[in-house]
Amino acid sequence: MAKDYRERMKELGISEEAVSQVLSVAKRMDDKGLVNSFAGNISAKVDGKIYITPTGQNKGLLTPEKISVIEPDGKRIWGMKETSEVIMHSMAYDICERNGWDVGGVVHSHSKVLTAFSMAGIDVETGALPEMMGNFHKIPCAPYGAPGTKFIMTMAEPYFADGYRIVLLGNHGSLAVGKTVEEAMNVVEACEAIAEQILITKYIIGGESPLDPDEIARFFEIYKENRAKRRA
Repeated sequence: MAKDYRERMKELGISEEAVSQVLSVAKRMDDKGLVNSFAGNISAKVDGKIYITPTGQNKGLLTPEKISVIEPDGKRIWGMKETSEVIMHSMAYDICERNGWDVGGVVHSHSKVLTAFSMAGIDVETGALPEMMGNFHKIPCAPYGAPGTKFIMTMAEPYFADGYRIVLLGNHGSLAVGKTVEEAMNVVEACEAIAEQILITKYIIGGESPLDPDEIARFFEIYKENRAKRRA
């Protein structure tokens, strides 16, 4: 990035680190096939500003001057026109903050398997995979809300308020949150792999071998402990 860009960003109080983090996650998602030019978006929130991917741009070809930076009042002070899903991202931060969650990154993905579950309106859940139960409990599917409107988060709010780090948006992929945008991306990547395993086991092979009910309950208690630590 040229020196004049850095100087201008400094004048505007823009975090180079936040821009770099969004770019890094955008490229990572593109490399892994979790987004495309027309679907999915990524944001970080630092000092009240939202750093978010622009509308209609290939995620693997973004550059620092393309990342949209939005002030708390909604004014864009840097970059290209922000994605219309900025409403969803802003509401996700507000909901998590109101409920005591330390969230600094949001990732909306149209990854293949999670999106397929969202299109079917099916929660991703299992009694056979300890890592899923202990880390995520399940991935609930919220009812449909029109893209680009507040109604997506109106439908998803109860799940984020309850501490879920990732929620399927009915007919619209998934939304994950984390302390950082990298952490939110880690959640998406892990859950896409888990959803694929569950898809194969439950819906292609035709069944899973669940753990003993007491063992399932133990892992759900581990999930509750992990959730409480994130809120502390």
